[in-house]
Amino acid sequence: MNGKIIIDTGVVVALLDKSDEHHVWAVSTVRHLQGRFLSCEAVLTEACYLLRHYPQQQQYVLDYITNGTITLSFRVGSEIERISVLMARYAGRMDFADACLVRMAELQEEASVLTVDSDFLFYRKNGRSVIPLIAPFA
Repeated sequence: MNGKIIIDTGVVVALLDKSDEHHVWAVSTVRHLQGRFLSCEAVLTEACYLLRHYPQQQQYVLDYITNGTITLSFRVGSEIERISVLMARYAGRMDFADACLVRMAELQEEASVLTVDSDFLFYRKNGRSVIPLIAPFA
């Protein structure tokens, strides 16, 4: 697949944690994708937190940014109103990072979201549009 791919926390963690149930799928999928991975600070924060007992893997998360594997292409400050609307719409289901990724999908219409989070089956961009997913359940 060519194009822009928005990468979610679960995939970042699965790439680095061999005990993760999605590790094999994530490694295989990322190897076969040809695209530009986009993400946001909220995803990096979650990934580093989830990998907090693995300092080397936390460093790899940061290395993904410095080596260009993942580009941070989102500014929360300019999108906070829309993020707030999304979180209110999906209250109880959507966390801050998911809201950021849905907003990114709205801004990057041709992008797909690479995720292991089945909540993305329910989220909609621009009100009613299905978000194209790359996922083990899609």
